[in-house]
Amino acid sequence: MVLTASTMLPLGTKAPEFHLPEVVSGDIISLATFADKKALLVMFICRHCPFVKHIQTELAQLGKDYLNSDLGIIGISANDAQNYPNDAPESLKKMADELGFKFPLCYDETQATTKAYTAACTPDFFLFDKERNLVYRGQLDDSRPSNNKPVTGADLRAAIEDVLAEKPVTSEQQPSVGCNIKWKPGNEPGYFG
Repeated sequence: MVLTASTMLPLGTKAPEFHLPEVVSGDIISLATFADKKALLVMFICRHCPFVKHIQTELAQLGKDYLNSDLGIIGISANDAQNYPNDAPESLKKMADELGFKFPLCYDETQATTKAYTAACTPDFFLFDKERNLVYRGQLDDSRPSNNKPVTGADLRAAIEDVLAEKPVTSEQQPSVGCNIKWKPGNEPGYFG
């Protein structure tokens, strides 16, 4: 594992398009899936990373709390399933079922969507407004597996509430940190390492 921080994609960046299979239903999920939502949260997660495991209950709770709201949520995993079988689609499906995810969890086999978002770590969070301009990228909160701080989701939840209320989201944003995305050999983006 390489401890990696978010690339901190510039605020205002348009949400890159994607068409990815959902691991539970097999449906193809795209930006259009969330066309009626005022905001969209794109989360890059996986099953094996200790940083994701540390917050996975809060991720599931986010999905429940915002199920009937104007926030669309998608989880995306892109780790190389050949070298990390716990992050293969069948295993991700078990994760979604066990945790009761109320949002689609997709697998980015080509890793092209992950590169388009400049996702670098698991977890990595990107929040977009109704025009699909990036308004938040950074940490869930300041809890880490080793610092004994409670997992609250405070940073991300504050940004979600602001964007849903059509208020400006603070530009004071702390990068997320976690395990690096497990790129397929030879597929590492220029921003990795």
